[in-house]
Amino acid sequence: MSRIGRMPIAIPAGVTVTIAEGNKVTTKGPKGTLERVLPKEMEIKMEDGHVVVTRPNDLKRMKSLHGLTRTLIHNMVVGVSEGYTKTLEVNGVGYKAQKSGKKLTLSLGYSHPVEMEDPDGIETKVDGNKIVVSGINKEQVGQYAAEIREKRKPEPYKGKGIKYADEVIRRKVGKTGKK
Repeated sequence: MSRIGRMPIAIPAGVTVTIAEGNKVTTKGPKGTLERVLPKEMEIKMEDGHVVVTRPNDLKRMKSLHGLTRTLIHNMVVGVSEGYTKTLEVNGVGYKAQKSGKKLTLSLGYSHPVEMEDPDGIETKVDGNKIVVSGINKEQVGQYAAEIREKRKPEPYKGKGIKYADEVIRRKVGKTGKK
């Protein structure tokens, strides 16, 4: 049995989870509301303050969906209660990030500044050389952070570019001169 899928999801105070027909799960919490249609094959039930996901049989597809469904519901519950954040760092001489309204302006050594508009439900903050992306949907936060990083990936020689705060860049040795 799936180790992850078997674990019940505890619902914290202030969060409500409703399961409609067709496995449409809606979570409401202090940060907002998320809803998602999950695979119909899985059985999702509320049992005394916990959400329990069970699978009908042991086919490979059902085993795969079991852990996935449980994790998706768990991410929704955590999102509406605490939210998610990803921190990016801008490294390099002359590289900088600025925020004005919903627009993030990045100066990354190109001939023009790169402008990005915050998507709905996602908020970015700039603090010195750090960009903090936050929101209630884990997938959207991760996707937007990846799109920002994509504008100038860190390079292995000097480490210039946009990297995740917890990312370690594998450095390479540069070329050596003649003697």
